[in-house]
Amino acid sequence: MSIVRRSAAALAASAVLGMAITSAAAAAPSPTPSAPAPSGLYGTGDPTYDGVWRQSLALLAQDTVGLKPAAKAVDWLTGQQCDSGAFPSYRADATKPCDAKLPLDSNATAAAVQAVAALGGQDAAAKKSVGWLKSVQNADGGWGYNPGGASDANSTSIVIGALAAAGEKPEAVKSKGGKTPYDALLTFAKPCGGKDGGAFVYQPKQPGIVADSTAAAVLGAHGKGLVVTAGAKDAKGTVCEKSTTVEGAAHNGAVYLATALAKTGHLDTPPMAGATDPTPKPDFGNTVDAIVALTAQGLGDRAKKPLEWLEKNSAAWAKESGPAAYAQLILAAHAAGADPKSFGGTDLVAGLNATGPAPEKPAAGNSAEKKDSSDSDGSGVGVWWIVGAFFVASVGAGFLFSGRRKNQQQP
Repeated sequence: MSIVRRSAAALAASAVLGMAITSAAAAAPSPTPSAPAPSGLYGTGDPTYDGVWRQSLALLAQDTVGLKPAAKAVDWLTGQQCDSGAFPSYRADATKPCDAKLPLDSNATAAAVQAVAALGGQDAAAKKSVGWLKSVQNADGGWGYNPGGASDANSTSIVIGALAAAGEKPEAVKSKGGKTPYDALLTFAKPCGGKDGGAFVYQPKQPGIVADSTAAAVLGAHGKGLVVTAGAKDAKGTVCEKSTTVEGAAHNGAVYLATALAKTGHLDTPPMAGATDPTPKPDFGNTVDAIVALTAQGLGDRAKKPLEWLEKNSAAWAKESGPAAYAQLILAAHAAGADPKSFGGTDLVAGLNATGPAPEKPAAGNSAEKKDSSDSDGSGVGVWWIVGAFFVASVGAGFLFSGRRKNQQQP
């Protein structure tokens, strides 16, 4: 989402920093690292916390560069959907109905909606998921990671992207109390001045990693999802201004990100509690998300330095982190107008394809690059966030989503 943007390490770190865990999340299944990876799934790591998320990103990234994902990869994703329309982070046996103990995941559901909407031919599945998302909208107009949990900026933003991708108008999706997702987003925006001025916090009482939630919320404020193209140039530049509108809050959020990136060209992850090494480490995932957010806001000139930094330094991170990281980088390159097949000397598309089923051969005359559907229907995001009640991920991956997801992205 994260990356609504969903940031695997970012959400885990937010949990370490004190993020509230809902009772539903507390029932999260234990990881089963010894189990073999399911056929059709991208990546070989344990999918307990990020199976649906990483698959959705992988398929979206392939679609964005003009590839047709393998049928069994698409079938694996759609097979994860519960009868209610919701998606869990992962369910091992898709032949059995989802039981009441299986935690349902708004972020995984929103990412899956964006993937199936982009691929086409899955209208019924997307409609069912959108219906479920609407049914678990909170009174404040937003969404939490799990149904019943307090709204957060990342979850609300990636759901906005899903609604737009499915042809809905997010501003018309209102809670029983008459609140829209944009009403909820404004509650996470900090005023200019002071610590983190202009940023979006994860939750008002649980700020988390602010760059992560800010990148997600900038996209959500624009009605964008995981796939975006450059927005119209932001004539306000990089001055934070007092604002009471979601558009103004998006501008201020982008200003926060631009300022945070200006010195080194990348974001940093603070050391985990109790870490022996107090030195901050580069945060690749949230740097990716920030590039996408800045580009969508129309501040693409402020994304050039971090993009160049990623081109020089992200290859090892992507290889280690797996399909979600490759997908994030592809979507960032797409947003910023870079070539994902020659990204600092790395072919990101080949790297992603090598982690799962080979895409189907394109039909004769198929263009190498697809036009971003957000140009015509407002769809797109990041992100985002994969967290179980007692799960702590190593920090350093991002988006979203959004996160991205909040377990280390799985190889």
